[in-house]
Amino acid sequence: MTGLSSALLRRFTVYVGLFCLCAVLAASCNRPPTETDGSGSEDPATSQRVVIGTTLKPRTLDPADIYELAGLGVLYNLGDSLYTYDLGTTELKPQLATKFPTISPDGKTYVISVREGVTFHDGEPFNAAAMAFSLQRFIENGGKPAFLLADIVESVEATGEYELTVQLSQPFAAFPALLAFPGTCAVSPQAYTIGAGEFTPNVFVGTGPYRLAEFASDSLRLEPFPDYWGDRPANEGVDIQIYASNSANLFNAFRTGDVDIAYQTFDASQIATLLSGADAGQWQAIAAPGTVLNYMVLNRNQPPLDRKEVRQAIAALVDRPLIVERVLQGLGEPIYSLVPSAFPAYEPVFEEVYGDGDVERARALLEAEGFSTKNPVQIEVWHPSGSTIRSSVATTLKAYADRELSGLLQFEPRSVESATAFSNISKGIYPTFLVDWYPDFLDADNYVQPFLYCNNGSDADGCIEGAAQSQGSFFYSDRVNQLIEQQRGSQDPVARQELFAEIQAILAEEVPYIPLWQSKDYAFARKGIDGVTINPSQDFPFWTIAK
Repeated sequence: MTGLSSALLRRFTVYVGLFCLCAVLAASCNRPPTETDGSGSEDPATSQRVVIGTTLKPRTLDPADIYELAGLGVLYNLGDSLYTYDLGTTELKPQLATKFPTISPDGKTYVISVREGVTFHDGEPFNAAAMAFSLQRFIENGGKPAFLLADIVESVEATGEYELTVQLSQPFAAFPALLAFPGTCAVSPQAYTIGAGEFTPNVFVGTGPYRLAEFASDSLRLEPFPDYWGDRPANEGVDIQIYASNSANLFNAFRTGDVDIAYQTFDASQIATLLSGADAGQWQAIAAPGTVLNYMVLNRNQPPLDRKEVRQAIAALVDRPLIVERVLQGLGEPIYSLVPSAFPAYEPVFEEVYGDGDVERARALLEAEGFSTKNPVQIEVWHPSGSTIRSSVATTLKAYADRELSGLLQFEPRSVESATAFSNISKGIYPTFLVDWYPDFLDADNYVQPFLYCNNGSDADGCIEGAAQSQGSFFYSDRVNQLIEQQRGSQDPVARQELFAEIQAILAEEVPYIPLWQSKDYAFARKGIDGVTINPSQDFPFWTIAK
């Protein structure tokens, strides 16, 4: 189990700076070029092309190197993977695969049948050899997301013209979900090469419903692929306009009608204004629960958090609805487990055990441990200095504890630059830390193993090496290790659900983390635009959009 655990700090650092409510990046208000009838102009009222505005600028479109939301959302519409999700859900289904894999009794060998009659954007035929090439390139070129497969896959080869065989180093029930990660899409062997660092950031040649026609500094142009094996897009193409650095430009562009759809990202006040406009019938608002987890890490190796009862007291004191209302202006959802509510495995254990704002229980737990207003609990609450949201959360926690517990529990907000924080968090420097988690793949495992598994540790010393150590909680439980290994090795969904339920119950008892809220995603569309769906993965299909 060492592979995925050793990769956690890498992916944790990459994703920590992203916030679904307030990512703001730089601006250009030039509308992308559109097709004309030859006269040099086009009537926007009759155009069937869709203009999407965003603040997120892709760093690259090379599938082997994309590890940011900006690129992944575009890649989702340009490429096809072996598996994908039913729109708007976490339900996995075959895409370039024809069915779910045949799995060996030991859970390590996956045999996958792939589609016939699929063509790449460059006219080359797709087959199992091309899919094997694509996955090998993802692993061997060593891009940012390479560890997702490199840490679990031993070999991948075409064992027939339309049969792929993947050998894993260990059983992993969520492996098909990994194969739905957009970066694992099929790419043409004629357009790409395998080799460390061999990337082509400005082109894309895959099998998806759109082909990449243009990738400029402030725009992208996607054209329907006429030879696509599936249903043709409901529009005549998509123009993506990037308003980088300042979400105000995107906000104004949408309100003045320069873009048909606006998504990723607005700040909370802009979202509130746009929601009011939607209520007034000016445009449409599309909302969906997200899968980004926001939580507090508690370091069980630092006094007084080395006492379980102190951690439980903090869990009882936390008032999630208060945080969502005051800090997020209602633009989030309270969450009561590390597993988001979008997954069937979600168990609201913190709500069942602690509720919200149970001041008397918090007081009783602390006083039973010998604390008083004369001998108070003093705990630093750390957060990245660039996060205004987490700064407000820390301030809110302090004010609430001061008011309700009269000095018995004293929170001390502290901030630190992100790069410094995430090089230090695994060293145990911080007693608590406020942070978020963006999933790599949509399975409950991605919210459990990366937080709770420990390769080396003990009850006395906590986690010395492993996921829990990387996350800064230093949680150790031999029982949880066993449960994680069992759910990873099980192909029975019911059995996995039961194992996840026990893991979450232990989480609530031991409190190495306190879940706070999960993201809520919003897109806004002009009237007359149909088919906008936000997926739990925070991307949305362009091909369903019609004017």
